[in-house]
Amino acid sequence: MSQLIISVSGLRGIVGETLTPDLAARYLGAFATGLPRGPVMLSYDGRSTGPMLTQAARAALVATGHMVIDAGPCATPTTGVLVRHYHCVGGVQISASHNPAEYNGIKLFGPDGRVIPADEGEHVRRRFETNELQWATYDEVGEIEELADATSAHWDLIEPLVDVQRIRSHRFRVLLDSNHGAGGVLGSHVLEKLGCEVIHLGAEPTGKFLHTPEPTAENLQEVCKLAAKEKVAIAFCQDPDADRLAIIDENGRYVGEEYTLALAVDHVLRQTPGPVVTNCSTSRMTQDLAEKYGVPYHRSAVGEANVVDKMLHEEAVIGGEGNGGVIHPKVVGVRDSMVGMALMLDAMAERDLPISGLVDELPSYAIHKAKVAMPADAVSTATFKLEAHFHSAKPDLMDGLRLDWNDRWLLVRASNTEPIVRIFAEAPTAHEAKQLCDEAATVMKQVL
Repeated sequence: MSQLIISVSGLRGIVGETLTPDLAARYLGAFATGLPRGPVMLSYDGRSTGPMLTQAARAALVATGHMVIDAGPCATPTTGVLVRHYHCVGGVQISASHNPAEYNGIKLFGPDGRVIPADEGEHVRRRFETNELQWATYDEVGEIEELADATSAHWDLIEPLVDVQRIRSHRFRVLLDSNHGAGGVLGSHVLEKLGCEVIHLGAEPTGKFLHTPEPTAENLQEVCKLAAKEKVAIAFCQDPDADRLAIIDENGRYVGEEYTLALAVDHVLRQTPGPVVTNCSTSRMTQDLAEKYGVPYHRSAVGEANVVDKMLHEEAVIGGEGNGGVIHPKVVGVRDSMVGMALMLDAMAERDLPISGLVDELPSYAIHKAKVAMPADAVSTATFKLEAHFHSAKPDLMDGLRLDWNDRWLLVRASNTEPIVRIFAEAPTAHEAKQLCDEAATVMKQVL
C-alpha cells in the first residue's frame, strides 16, 4: 500500500506521505458537498494522528456549511449508532482499521448509520478527483459541538440482545485487549455493565499500540500467554476501530476471527431463527449452521457495504464477515466487536459452557490464502482456465470466481489496488486448503 487507496466507502494512506491534511480536507469537502443541510457526526479510532486529521475534517465540514458533532475517540460501530441517534445527514470516522500506526484513513457513513454503499462512494470519488466542491460563504459556515456522551446510545441497543442478569450472575473474569485503539471507550463500559471483572490492555485511545494492530494469531502471542496466566474465562481482542473481534479461550488458545461470527450466528439462531448473510470469503461454518437450524443462507460480494445491502434485502437476523465482524441489524449496519462480546458472554452463560466448549461444537475447517502476480488483462483468461480445470465444482461469478464443492471452496479475486490475484481456499484440513490454493496458482500461472 505505497499509494493512497480510495475504496467505495473511504480512503486510506500513510500519514505525511500519501495522506495529508489538505488531501483529507478536500476528500471530505467532496463528501459533504453531496450531503443535504444538517449535522455530520465526526470521530476517530484512537490513532495518534487522529486528532490532527480530525482538525482538518472539522474545517472541511464546517466550510461546506454543516454543523459538526465531534464525538472524539469512538469505535466505528459507535459512530454509526450516533449518526442515527442524532439524526445526522452523514458521518465521518477517521480510521485506518487494522493497519499499522503510520496509516490513517477516512470512513464515510450515510444517514442510516451504515458505511455508504458503492454508488454513493463513486459520486464522492468523482467529486474529489474533479475538484467539484462547494464551499460555504462566510455567513453560512457551520458550527462545532462537542459530544459529552458517546457510549450510552450504543449500549442501549446492545442491552436488549442479551440476558444481562444471567451474564452478571456468572461474574466472568475477562481480558479485553483494546491495544490503545478506540475499542476501550465502549468495550470496558459494556463488560462492566455485564458484571465482568475486566483486565484491560491498552485501555486509553492513544494509538500507541502494544502490538501490531491486526488481531491475528501471530500478533497476539503474548496476549494468549497472559490470558492463560490470568485464568480468564475469555479474552477479547479488538482492532483499533473495534469493528473486528478475535477470541482467545480460557486455555490461552487463539480461536481467531472466523469463529467470532460463527459463534455469534449459532447463539442468535438458537433464539431467533432467520436468514443469515456473510460475504463470499467467509468460512462455511456459518453456512453449515444455517443448514443445521433450517434457515436461509445468503452470500454477498466482499465488503461490509455489500453484506449490509444483502442483509437488508433478505431481512437477515444476523450477518457479517469472517474477519471477526459481527453485524446485528437491531444495533447498526456496521461490524461491531461490542455486539460480538455481549453475544459470546450470553452464549457461555446460557449454556453454562466455557468458550472452548462452544468452539469445539462448531464444524471444523481450515482456510489458506495465497496470491499470484498477474496483470489485469490476464485475469479473465486465468479464471476461465480455473473454471474449466475444476469442472466438478459449482461456479459463482458474483465477486471474482468462487468454486464450491460439498466440503470445500476456492475463491479467486483480482485486487483493486495491485496487479495481483488473491486466492482463498477452505477445506477440512490446512493441508487440503493449501493444496487447493497451490493447484489454483499453478493453473493461473499457465496464462502468463
